Order: sequence, then C-alpha cells, then structure tokens
Amino acid sequence: MSGFQQARVDLGARLRQLREDAHLSGKDLAERLRWQPSKVSRIENARQTATEDDVVAWGQAVEADPETMETLIQSAAALVDRHDSWRQRHKSGLSGLQEDVRELEASTRLFRVFEPGVVIGLLQTAEYSRHIFAKVRRLYQTTDDVDAAIRVRMQRQEILYDQARRFRFVMPESVLRYRLAPPDVMRGQLDRLLAVTTLPNVEFGILPFEAPLPAALMNAFWIYNDSLVGVATRTRDLLLRDPEDIAFYAQAFEEFCEVAAFRDAARTLIVRALDDYTSQSPG
Repeated sequence: MSGFQQARVDLGARLRQLREDAHLSGKDLAERLRWQPSKVSRIENARQTATEDDVVAWGQAVEADPETMETLIQSAAALVDRHDSWRQRHKSGLSGLQEDVRELEASTRLFRVFEPGVVIGLLQTAEYSRHIFAKVRRLYQTTDDVDAAIRVRMQRQEILYDQARRFRFVMPESVLRYRLAPPDVMRGQLDRLLAVTTLPNVEFGILPFEAPLPAALMNAFWIYNDSLVGVATRTRDLLLRDPEDIAFYAQAFEEFCEVAAFRDAARTLIVRALDDYTSQSPG
C-alpha cells in the first residue's frame, strides 16, 4: 500500500472511531451533515480523500475536542497537499479519484481548464471515457473499476447545467483528431462538444492549427476559483495554492484564450473534424 493510501486509511479509521464514539450510524452522521450516506462510507473506507472542510464538519457533528480536531485537520491538509505519484494513487481505483475531483468541483464557481492531450473530462461521452480509462488502467495498473469510474464522471457532468457556475475550457484542435478511440466513438464525442458550445455558462475555445501560440502546449491544468491550481503530469498530480503560482497559470490561460476560436469559429473546427471522421466510415 502506498504512503498516500495508508494515510487515507488512517484518517478514515480515526473519523470512523469518532462517529462510533458519538453513537452515530453512518446514516445519522450523513443526515447531520446533509451528505449522501455513501460519502461517509467512502471516506471511512479510504475510497475518497476527506478535505479539511469535510473534517471540520465531521468533527463539529460528533463534538470532537479542539485538540483532536486540530490533529485531524492537519492530517487532511497533508493529504490534499501531498504530491504522491499517480501510479500509487491509481492503485486505489479510478472511481475513487473521480469522487475526489467531484468533491473539489462542488465548491468551485469558476472553472478555467486547459487540456492539451484529451477531451476535458467534464465534456467526455461515456464511450470516450471508457477508452481513456482503459488506457489509464493499463498505464498505472489500477484495479478494474472502469464502469464505476465512468458512472462518477457522468455524474460530475451534471454540474455543467448549474447556471450559478461558469466554465471556461480551452483545447488545441489536435485533440479533436487524436485517435484515442475508434472513429464512431470520436464522432459521438464531437457531437457532444457541439452541444456543449450552446450552454450559456460555458465558454469553449479551440486553438486552431494555424494559431500563433503564445507558449508550448505542455501540461494540462485546472484553475478552481482563484484559490487552487491542479497540474497533471504523467507521474505527479500537483495541487498549487501559492498566489504566484495561481497568477502564473491564470495568465497562461488568458494568453491561450486570446488566440483560441470560440462560438461559431470553434463549431466550424469541430464540424470539419466531424466531417473527416464521417468520410472515413465504411460505406
């Protein structure tokens, strides 16, 4: 078991003990916190990482003493900030990682996302996701929970229809053409992108092949509000909270937006790629 997963197991066990000491069932605690009961179970069984806010709410609900609260908050903060390897994190399952992301998204009102290699997760179809997760599972030798991971990813996408939130997405045109799934799956994925461009709270930009790029297209990054940046590499998942880091990535995102195609221009690029996939179909 990785150090990250062991720390998550330890935190879950300590939180479970607090709940039991307070003579509360998982359902009772979930009702007090206005959570789904499954969230309590996932945290206690180390299938989801408890955030600092989760720990504070949990501790208040079970009336934990201040010293215990402080220790648990420190443990949660260390888990969130820890830069563990993706191989180790993925060993606990793809669906658990999707749950972690879902919790982070729930507290976000402004999303700014740049993804140079794949269709952004919140915009993926189920079948495209299946092919992506299968590749991730092979690469990181994860447990076989692809179906569960797809279900959580599709549930995550419900947030797109919350008009209180704003989404700004940018991808290069090449992502439309990368053969990460068969042509019929890619056609369905591009149809999905066309639909997303009509949502009033979504800005979807594509960097055309001919665009003069302000910088090399390297790592994907997600900016959550103005408080956190998630940067994914092949071996590390970085969570950055330093204001200078956040400002750096925010500036990089705006520079990409300046040369990206939006609205009708973006749809034209999607339709062009869609036509190419259609022409490649048998018959």
